[in-house]
Amino acid sequence: QVHLVESGGGLVQPGGSLRLSCAASGSIFSVDTMGWYRQAPEKGRELVASITYGGRTNYADSVKGRFTISRDNAENSVTLQMTSLKPEDTAVYYCNARARTSRYAPFRENWGQGTQVTVSS
Repeated sequence: QVHLVESGGGLVQPGGSLRLSCAASGSIFSVDTMGWYRQAPEKGRELVASITYGGRTNYADSVKGRFTISRDNAENSVTLQMTSLKPEDTAVYYCNARARTSRYAPFRENWGQGTQVTVSS
């Protein structure tokens, strides 16, 4: 079983910065793509950014140039650095990791519990 623990959410003023971190633990053989999703009130969950094991990144158009995703493969962790935050970035942010528990097990999607990010003056 894989557990994801997030940290770093909170309240920030428009234009401010926040850093979200997520660490995977448990019975991990390998971790493929890791990423961050978010869900605002009354909206569906959307991809914010993702990063492959090799470091290839993908960003939602709405966050390009403002958010940076990175990962530490040795620690099975992923970080989202958010700058120039806007009120529309307000949402619950979820960590996601595609991982497997053994060499022959299938990759499965795993989710963190979510962390609230509120951008407001």
